[in-house]
Amino acid sequence: MKKSILAVSLFLLTSLLGSFALGAEKNRKPNIVFFLVDDLGQRDIGCYGSKFHETPFIDQLAKEGILFSNAYATCHVCSPSRASILTGKYPARTDLTEWLGGRPERGYELLHHGEKLTALPDEEVTLAETLKRHGYATANYGKAHLRVDPKAYGFDEEITGWVRSYHYPFGGDYNDKLPAKKGDYYTDKLTDAALDFIERNKDQPFFVHLEHFAVHDPIQGRPDLVEKYRKKLAAMPKRVGPDFILESNPDGPPLTEEELKALAENDELQPHQDARVWWVKQKQDNIEFAGMLEATDESLGRIRAKLTELGLAENTIVIFTADNGGMSASNQYRGVNHPRKSLDSRFASSNLPLRGAKGWNYEGGIRVPLVVHWPGKIKPNTTSQAVVTGTDYYPTLLEMLDLPALPDQHKDGRSFVPALKAQDYERGPIYWHFPHYSNHGYQSPNGAIRSGQYKLIEYYENGNVQLFDLEKDLGEQNDLSKAKPEITKRLLKMLHGWRDEVDAKMPYPKTTTSKPAKGSRVAKPNNDRRSGSNLHTDVATFAPGWKVRDWGGPGMKPGLRTEWDGRKKVLLTHPLSKTVPCVLSRKIEVPVGKKTMLDLEVTNHSKGNWKLVVLVNNKEALSKDIEETKWQRFEVDLSKHAGKTVNVELQNQATGWSHEAAYWSRIKIVH
Repeated sequence: MKKSILAVSLFLLTSLLGSFALGAEKNRKPNIVFFLVDDLGQRDIGCYGSKFHETPFIDQLAKEGILFSNAYATCHVCSPSRASILTGKYPARTDLTEWLGGRPERGYELLHHGEKLTALPDEEVTLAETLKRHGYATANYGKAHLRVDPKAYGFDEEITGWVRSYHYPFGGDYNDKLPAKKGDYYTDKLTDAALDFIERNKDQPFFVHLEHFAVHDPIQGRPDLVEKYRKKLAAMPKRVGPDFILESNPDGPPLTEEELKALAENDELQPHQDARVWWVKQKQDNIEFAGMLEATDESLGRIRAKLTELGLAENTIVIFTADNGGMSASNQYRGVNHPRKSLDSRFASSNLPLRGAKGWNYEGGIRVPLVVHWPGKIKPNTTSQAVVTGTDYYPTLLEMLDLPALPDQHKDGRSFVPALKAQDYERGPIYWHFPHYSNHGYQSPNGAIRSGQYKLIEYYENGNVQLFDLEKDLGEQNDLSKAKPEITKRLLKMLHGWRDEVDAKMPYPKTTTSKPAKGSRVAKPNNDRRSGSNLHTDVATFAPGWKVRDWGGPGMKPGLRTEWDGRKKVLLTHPLSKTVPCVLSRKIEVPVGKKTMLDLEVTNHSKGNWKLVVLVNNKEALSKDIEETKWQRFEVDLSKHAGKTVNVELQNQATGWSHEAAYWSRIKIVH
């Protein structure tokens, strides 16, 4: 009898505990995976119309969720956009208006950059902090890029930093924080870290902020996928139209077709800077970029597979988006009269039919992909025309999780839950403010507003404006500012009123007594290659007849060493930037009847690698990564050009940004 009573009691207790567990699981808050891709254009994705890139896992997410066709970043560069996602505030309100640490002011610029912050303000209560207070485990992986340790703004764990190479070693903190070995690919290993966090926190609600460094440069695809796209591109018919076009500065005098044609033929930095024109890619045909993107797509597939494996898929919100538009314009100035391999390392993709690129307030720079998967709450395989921007994720997620709103924090955000549920939703106008000159174009600092179907851009040098009807002119080709003066006036008034409300910091004219604003980055005088350095003289002494351009790295003191590493008379050069190589050049008359060789001997700095590229008449004759600190000799046969004069360029290209110096002990023409 006692055994029967005990058995019944145990049964009732087990049933009760099971009911509690079932109730706890049923009432558990949804997990969140915020999958943020860097520099991803809206039109790079299959479900947004790409015919070259393959993104099956993103496309599948769209079939199971909702795709937004009018989603925007709050800025056309990374840090301000990322801060808006975490704070729910426009960059102009927080004064974090430029990527960190920002572009130095340049001599040709008429305005000082606007005052800005150089880190995420401590007083902001981030989305991560709020979720952590409500019991969420939080992790930040990838390109946080807000200068503060992510643990300081609400993340329990972080593996973040800057990537020098997508192929191991990755550089920076990743070499210590991200377990990897030779042959590993960065995007895959970052995904491994996110999967590990999900596995370890499967029994509590979690927030994974996966900020992939991809598809930001260096543009380096995973080798197997690059080879796949190499074959795919070779099998495709050649597409008509130009590979690149020149975009001019709308805040300056308009250029004629003849002037643009002349500039296209004179593809050099100085005339393009003087005319304020920049090249923009027009075709999706970069196999390295395609390989990067598909590896990122696989990352999403792996994350979702893990959620399914752990039984968490139906209780996890997945948000897929990007921090700004695609890099169809190069980072720093880059001409297009170069070999294809070199161009593919500088220009990622095409944003067409959207105009412009990362660094522009045209749609190509700010319109981004957005797919939301909220299992059991939204109708699958739907598209929303609702306007959404980066400030809106904070209040939207709080409402999705049935958590109280924080209107004093995410004051620029609007919850788009009604749009997710296919209900009537009108977000109202959205704004942009970029009081700086961008790395990706010579356009003036500017701001913009979208209200309904109309978008207005105001430029700050000369006050020029452009007005576009995005419903009829998605490519922003027809400026309606003069044809529709009332709309132009109304939107300008709204934009100015908003700037006053958020206390937006403005650029201001340079004068003989003016100084840069707080937070500005100013290049040191000796960082200007035209500042009177003796490198030109040193090059002429070391290798008579050769000239130098686009050099930088004053901290490494480029020039001629009387002795280095056991060699006499060694020349040190350094690239101007990550994307602009130092170039030694000269014209060479190749005689008939003699074998003519270009004879080089080079090495690197022990702390940094570089790439040696030799161009003969703008065609690549040699490309070699200089990765070992030992002297290496190279010869280029010029004999096939007998009887002709050829232009030879020796490029010292950066492969990262740390001690990218080239050491030359020999540059000779041998007959």
